Amino acid sequence: MQITKDSVVQFNYTILDEQGQKLESNQGETPVAYLHGHNNMMPGVEKALEGKQAGDSFTVTLPPEETYGVRNESEEAIQRIPVKHLQGAKVWKPGMVAVVNTDKGQRQVTIIKKGQFMVTVDTNPPLAGKTLTFELSVKEVREATAEEISHGHAHGVGGHHH
Repeated sequence: MQITKDSVVQFNYTILDEQGQKLESNQGETPVAYLHGHNNMMPGVEKALEGKQAGDSFTVTLPPEETYGVRNESEEAIQRIPVKHLQGAKVWKPGMVAVVNTDKGQRQVTIIKKGQFMVTVDTNPPLAGKTLTFELSVKEVREATAEEISHGHAHGVGGHHH
């Protein structure tokens, strides 16, 4: 079955930077699952997966506009927030990436400067502004259920759990 709108796709990935350094990977782990054609995946990755099928492995290099976006260099991108809102470590240092809960869900921020109670963070995603290479391996493709289509996301392993 080919990947088309309303397919549930499970895949593994490795993300490499412009120098070929591995930044992130889930190879050998539970695949990511998403509902294709519902804006649940980076546009460039979704476009690259369109028409592929289980067993396909390939590499695609994408500009920032099709992945994590270009960097927002405006003043709003830099914010001061209470240290207690940071998740992911006990001790924070500049350059570290933390997770914070926002009204739009969780997002990653990069620590710029840390005080005793407040930290200055860059709200750009850590990989924003970078051209990235994705090594993708399609593990499974199936038709989405009516419930998944109505909810707008994949359920089950690697997908959304209610």
